[in-house]
Amino acid sequence: MTLQEIAASLPGYEPESLCLERACAFIARALPPPSPARERLPLQALLGRVLAEDLISPINVPAHDNSAMDGYAFSGAELRPGQPTVLRIAGTSLAGDEPTGPLAAGQCRRIMTGAALPPGLDTVVPQELVQRPDGEHILIPADALKPGANRRLAGEDLARGEQALAAGRVLKAPDIGLLASLGQTEAAVSPRLRVALLSTGSELCAPGQALQPGQIYDSNRYTLTALLQRLGCIEVIDLGLVKDEPAALREAFAEGVARADVLISSGGVSAGDADHTKRVMADMAETGELLFWQLLMRPGRPLALGRLPRADGTAALLFGLPGNPVAVMVSFYALVREALLRLAGATPAPLAMLRATSLQGLRKKPGRTEYQRGIVSRAPDGGWQVETTGDQGSGILSSMSRANGLILLAHDQGSVAAGEAVDVLPFDALM
Repeated sequence: MTLQEIAASLPGYEPESLCLERACAFIARALPPPSPARERLPLQALLGRVLAEDLISPINVPAHDNSAMDGYAFSGAELRPGQPTVLRIAGTSLAGDEPTGPLAAGQCRRIMTGAALPPGLDTVVPQELVQRPDGEHILIPADALKPGANRRLAGEDLARGEQALAAGRVLKAPDIGLLASLGQTEAAVSPRLRVALLSTGSELCAPGQALQPGQIYDSNRYTLTALLQRLGCIEVIDLGLVKDEPAALREAFAEGVARADVLISSGGVSAGDADHTKRVMADMAETGELLFWQLLMRPGRPLALGRLPRADGTAALLFGLPGNPVAVMVSFYALVREALLRLAGATPAPLAMLRATSLQGLRKKPGRTEYQRGIVSRAPDGGWQVETTGDQGSGILSSMSRANGLILLAHDQGSVAAGEAVDVLPFDALM
């Protein structure tokens, strides 16, 4: 389906005033399917990669019924309501020992956490609950526990044949531990999505060089590189800083299309730009395959979306982000992040959100989504509270550095009074 066909089928599509929800829905429909390619990597190389196949447990975890406590294992049938239980100690089971044979009636076995329960024993009394009248017996007080207490069942964590991890999962540290617990040494993952970055603008200067009059340092490429690396499943291709000259722009865009699955540029997409970026994008795009949007969001109003053709008939996806440093970060998280994860083969989970009490009034008009930089802290009552970092200008990058979350004010929401609850996206989940 072409971008124009998607636009025609999307209710309420207005490129000059497009709400964030519809823009996200549009992008989701414009994504090509992820690559079917697979590669197998060892456990040490899996962090942040996308699992390409369902992982089915080949074993029961745990393999045997085992003790959840240090204590004494016995048959729960020995317990009598309202009566103490006296048992004779018959040996010790340590974690890693092979299960021993059954015990005689009236016997128990000293057992450590994780040790396999001998046949016929189904209950463990914690060592701190028993009395030791001599060196050979224990006394369990009346009604201290019920049959089956403190027993971990075989397969309780995972049963043989059960799905342990689903394809599309971005692997985190616990997942890698889970793979190891199943005896796996490697896993099949999707290849890293190749994303090319470039910054445009003749006013930009590379860090390390002397600023000339009218110039500013390029920060967006370094910010976006870090945000992409944070995802783990992305290969970043840095196309550098490109002057606002048609030949240089065309060459950089052509290189990005040839080398990457996705091309992200910053700068040169706002309505008032008097540069060549838009024209070069349009020249390279297939007919009807480049759109410029004015989004109902703040910061991050301008955005370009396109498909740039390759010689083999496929296309690279283009995201043209605004040039202001805060706007480029907000646009990335509001619109681009989930799209990249899906292209990488992942099934993204919704980002965690906090509810926090606003310590100040927040001015907002209904009809656009706003992201304000916030500092979240613990309130005296143990809940969360948030205040802004001050000036919310989209060029004030230091405010993003001071913040630890984004206050999300929804499209239809109006101004917020001090003391009202607001939604906050914590940076720990993002950056």
